[in-house]
Amino acid sequence: MPGETDLYDLLGISPSASEDEIKKAYRKKARDIHPDKNRDDPNAGTKFQEMAAAYEILSDPETRALYDEGGMEGLQGGRSGGMDMDDLFTQFFTGRGGGFSFGFDMGGPSRGRKNDSVIPHQVTLEDLYNGKTVKMNMEKQVLCNTCKGSGAKGNAKAKQCSGCEGSGRVYVKMQLGGGRMAVSPQKCENCNGKGEKLREKDMCKKCKGSGTVKEKTRQEIFIEKGMQDQQRIVLAGAGDEEPGVSAGDVVFVLKLLPHDSFERNGNDLLVKIKITLSEALLGFSRILLTHLDGRGIKVTSPPGKILQPNSTIVLRGEGMPIYKRPDTKGDLFVLFEIEMPSEEWLRSVDHQILENILPPKKPEMQPQPEIVDEVNFEEIDVRSQSFPASQDFFDHGFANQRDEIIDEDWEDEDEDEEGDEFMHGPAEPECRQQ
Repeated sequence: MPGETDLYDLLGISPSASEDEIKKAYRKKARDIHPDKNRDDPNAGTKFQEMAAAYEILSDPETRALYDEGGMEGLQGGRSGGMDMDDLFTQFFTGRGGGFSFGFDMGGPSRGRKNDSVIPHQVTLEDLYNGKTVKMNMEKQVLCNTCKGSGAKGNAKAKQCSGCEGSGRVYVKMQLGGGRMAVSPQKCENCNGKGEKLREKDMCKKCKGSGTVKEKTRQEIFIEKGMQDQQRIVLAGAGDEEPGVSAGDVVFVLKLLPHDSFERNGNDLLVKIKITLSEALLGFSRILLTHLDGRGIKVTSPPGKILQPNSTIVLRGEGMPIYKRPDTKGDLFVLFEIEMPSEEWLRSVDHQILENILPPKKPEMQPQPEIVDEVNFEEIDVRSQSFPASQDFFDHGFANQRDEIIDEDWEDEDEDEEGDEFMHGPAEPECRQQ
């Protein structure tokens, strides 16, 4: 039994574990502590690399025996003769003290798993609101069914690679600081890290000795309600296959496209709605917008309520479905923009009657400045100019909407049979079965 068990502890196994138990422990641990599943843990990458480094040593009978006999010092003697401990860790991990930084493409007989395939996938806000099933044709690398992944024709056997003497890796000297040298392992190019090589005449005709062929597959992903921009959908084991290596995952990364009407902030939505001057002064009761699921949202303003420019209201429970809790939704913020009458309308009405109806004009400034200059009137769009003002100077920032809600307790006092309450909007439709 070994005196030093740190590497076994990293994999969560006993020093008496079999090769199969070591492999199973590595695969389970790799799934549990993978950095993609632990993005809130800043040390996730280091933990994963440490665990992978332990597997690299314990899965090789030669290095495991050296470790069992003498711990890390036993590895020093077996691998590099007089190499000191700093050089030994450089050989295995390319670093020491600040966390392992293990190189996975070190060659040697293939172990572990293939790298994941990461695929960006564009989605609309409607997709994330309603959910969507996406089917797509893809191409992946699979084991050749003629040679069962061996790459050999018939009963032909691969011969030991002369370049690496069967280890799959070669050692290259590298310069460290202070004039010191270290040995860095690299994959043998002659055998592509396999440790053995087939003669050309012994290669499988179908895969030409590679052991793999391309195959078209049909994949299906389900975009769940409430998913976020940049969220990942993982198809475990659906990646490329390779002899002696577990298939990697196919990872779809959602990329949200801009929407013409809605903006999203977490589980909340923001929409800008134009109302006329008449509606701002006298109120309204109409369908203001078509929601992301196709529903019309009807809103009735309270009698006697005048809407100021950039007034904001909130419709509770009309925002985005919450991920994994799609029956619960965030809020929908409505920012009102008042559409002024056109000059054509102004020419069609009696100005004197209109002036008598409207509030009086502002009086002249009192007291007046000693010097008054009269300047020309010129209309211009300041947004199109190089003007050193922040975006919030021109627009209501979405992040500030919660603090700027005006009269969020509005309610339709004449609620009709369909339940057109201002605060809650129409009743939610039943969730569709996916």
